[in-house]
Amino acid sequence: MHPIERLRGWLHEVAQVPWLEAIRTLRERFREDRLGLTASSLTFTTTIALVPFITVALAVFTAFPMFAKFQDVLQKWLIDSLVPDNIARQVLGYLNQFAGKASKLGGVGLAVLLGTALALVFTIDRTLNSIWRVRKPRPVAQRVFFYWAAITLGPLLLALSLSVTSFAVSYSKGVVGAMPGGVSLLLNVLQFVLVAAGMASMFRFVPNTHVRWGHAWMGGVFVATGLELAKRGLTAYLSSVPTYSAVYGAFATLPILLIWIYVAWVIVLLGAALTAYLPSLLAGSTLRRLPHGWRFQLSLEVVQQLERTRGADAKGLTLDQLCKTLHVDPLRLEPLMQTLISFDWIGQLREVVQPGAEARYVLLVDPETTLLEPLLSAWLVERTAASEKIWQIGRWHSITLREVL
Repeated sequence: MHPIERLRGWLHEVAQVPWLEAIRTLRERFREDRLGLTASSLTFTTTIALVPFITVALAVFTAFPMFAKFQDVLQKWLIDSLVPDNIARQVLGYLNQFAGKASKLGGVGLAVLLGTALALVFTIDRTLNSIWRVRKPRPVAQRVFFYWAAITLGPLLLALSLSVTSFAVSYSKGVVGAMPGGVSLLLNVLQFVLVAAGMASMFRFVPNTHVRWGHAWMGGVFVATGLELAKRGLTAYLSSVPTYSAVYGAFATLPILLIWIYVAWVIVLLGAALTAYLPSLLAGSTLRRLPHGWRFQLSLEVVQQLERTRGADAKGLTLDQLCKTLHVDPLRLEPLMQTLISFDWIGQLREVVQPGAEARYVLLVDPETTLLEPLLSAWLVERTAASEKIWQIGRWHSITLREVL
């Protein structure tokens, strides 16, 4: 598909989102998922991990002297785009100072710093997977390799991109300079797009589930917009009401930085929640209200739908197809699918011919001979000593899937 057509399709999908309902959903998710508390935890972890991150980045640039000149470009961009102007210079100075001292540590000290940096990304991984209701994270070795590559190569690639863009803008000043503020506007748009792209990539690749690029980009643009508005708001507040500078003096940078990190994480978590709930928001009124015992009922309906596709050419259904057929939120259906997989009742097929295609779920068991007991115990009444009489009287331990389907 042509990029312009993709952009038009994405903008059409953005226009279809019920944004008032999205705001209500985000308010509910913020309260029920305790995202404020999660943002506080991430603020503490980020504060501890800032120096290790800068140390790793400096080590990468030191290892490649040819890229040393990109270091200043990257640092300036990160501070200008992610930190309010009031404290940007002080924060950059302190981070460089601390990172310079940290690089003089021995092997054990550096290992602790690197472990602290990985602890932050693991916390982010766990947080985003919980927002998407993912019960099974990626293997530890795979996560370590992926995040280590992101920590080490990410700053290098970003600095290279920024340097090339800065050179292109400087070279073309004769063209864009004719427009008042043209160069400044172009760089601001680039900064916005880079932040949105980074957030979209995080929402796309970190959760151990399928996230559509279009939805990830909506979340990324939401976060980039929120960060820009929050940065301008905090800058205006600190300029007009210098409370922190008057009370804390030279120490004012620390509390302001902590407040900013907390606000930034709240915006990022809200963007993740928006991305996770976009499928249900776009489905709108087609979603049905689920009764008590809905997990048990919905699990049976999944088995029923997958059995019907056994004779079809596709031999299975994707998660998106099941959600549309059953009129249910994918965040509610995903944990049920994982439970059915743990029973070995269903399995996932990933296309070899089409690597980017969404995995299909297929039924692995015969309903005629498969007992219903695992599903009853998981979602209705767990079989324990206290409930054994109910199981015996109701003959639940001998009911097959076919009898209830």
